[in-house]
Amino acid sequence: MGSAMRWILRMVPLFMVMGGIFYLSHQPGSTLHLPEFYSSDKLLHMLAYAILGGAYLLGLKPFWRERFPFVVGSTLVLCLVYGLLDEYHQSFIPGRSVSGGDVAADFLGGVMAVLLLFAWRKILMVQKEGKRKPHLN
Repeated sequence: MGSAMRWILRMVPLFMVMGGIFYLSHQPGSTLHLPEFYSSDKLLHMLAYAILGGAYLLGLKPFWRERFPFVVGSTLVLCLVYGLLDEYHQSFIPGRSVSGGDVAADFLGGVMAVLLLFAWRKILMVQKEGKRKPHLN
């Protein structure tokens, strides 16, 4: 399988998440039934964009995942730009409105994805270190 095909397959989850966000954004406001608790809308935005950021990070080649500034920057830019486009798209949907708070929650979802990636890497490094060191009893 060629490298272009492998890249496409790695990006399928990202495109699926983007499609899911677009689909949900396209629903008229009267058809959305969100859980009723404080800031549920913002929490759902953060969750959706954390998943978007995670799908993007998983789609990257390992070489790029090791490049800290690239990973952080590109993930946050993706979440911010897609969040802005999502809000613009919602401006054309009946019963929906544009919200800067939603864009902020989208961006924070990207931050969560990056933090989770680095926490996961730290856990793996600690486990790897533990296997190398002999245990003294």
